[in-house]
Amino acid sequence: MTRDSSASSLIVGGAASSPRAPLPTLPPLALYIHIPWCVRKCPYCDFNSHTASPVLPEQEYVDALLADLDQDLHAVYGREISSIFFGGGTPSLFSAEALGRLLEGVEQRIPFAEDIEITLEANPGTFEQEKFVAYRKLGINRLSIGIQSFQQEKLKALGRIHNGDEAVRAAGMARQAGFDNFNLDLMHGLPDQSLDDALSDLRQAIALNPTHISWYQLTLEPNTVFWNQPPVLPEDDTLWDIQEAGQALLAEHGYAQYEVSAYAQSGRPARHNLNYWSFGDFIGIGAGAHGKLSHPDGRIVRTWKTRLPKDYLNPEKSFQAGEKALTNDEMPFEFLMNALRLTAGVESRLYPERTGLSLESLAEGRAAAEQSGLLRVEPSRLAATERGQLFLNDLLQQFLN
Repeated sequence: MTRDSSASSLIVGGAASSPRAPLPTLPPLALYIHIPWCVRKCPYCDFNSHTASPVLPEQEYVDALLADLDQDLHAVYGREISSIFFGGGTPSLFSAEALGRLLEGVEQRIPFAEDIEITLEANPGTFEQEKFVAYRKLGINRLSIGIQSFQQEKLKALGRIHNGDEAVRAAGMARQAGFDNFNLDLMHGLPDQSLDDALSDLRQAIALNPTHISWYQLTLEPNTVFWNQPPVLPEDDTLWDIQEAGQALLAEHGYAQYEVSAYAQSGRPARHNLNYWSFGDFIGIGAGAHGKLSHPDGRIVRTWKTRLPKDYLNPEKSFQAGEKALTNDEMPFEFLMNALRLTAGVESRLYPERTGLSLESLAEGRAAAEQSGLLRVEPSRLAATERGQLFLNDLLQQFLN
């Protein structure tokens, strides 16, 4: 199949959805750009990332990304992009020149919102002051820095290429480069981690005054080194103590939890991620990227792109690996698996606005979830209780058909 082939021949899944109401308005539109290369694959990582060769194919990959975007344009005509997220891999391995050409090409194809948020993932081991000054001049206005820990023995266990001092310097360099909005990624529940270890990492992160902290528990995922060779992780009681004490520490220093693993200073949530969690739309371009697009007639389609970089760059292969139109039966779970991650949930009206289905389609699952104490009894909102946040999978099971 060539890249000019129709994506309609790639539909995967069951029967087409029965008719649903046209969407009154289309949701915000974001763009996710996947850069799949990193210096070294971490043993816990299940993302589509690949060890980089000494010379990255920047020119060819940017050309492919723009050609990939061209094939999605018909589905987003007349819309603008509210946020862009460069994920990976390690996008900061790419030069400012390459990212600048890419952003220029994207904006020539789809207009940017005036207040667009553009986030770049970066690892401390790839920080160069001059490069990040150049990134900022391109219009990239938010960084997400993959710290994971500040402690050398923990970083070594995680296979990270940086040390604690480099992690601290990275935050300082980000600010010096003009980034007044940046996230620090931290993990807890690390091999042999104690409560004091975890809180020490959090205190160091807070001292660097990021606008946002993503603080999430290490999980062992299939197809990773850790899955096949599991490290010794903290006991459940220790994990619980870490979670409780860490949340209290973050709140004490002005980081409000607004999602399962996201904490932000006032007015600084990640807008791109909020769009995901609110069932917004996003184009996904790049090797293995996923997308979700709504259509005025009520169709909502998820897409995924060719996973391996060598195949993605092969002109004889298609960028798109598959797509699936969501059915009415799938819609409640698809909507709520995102929305219920938000601590405040979402307004109930968002469900019919974003899915084209009535709230009645949630009635049975909603009643069961409320009765079990997992969902708030609040007609105007769809939100998990504190217990529901702790047992989110159990809550979502109520909406599986």
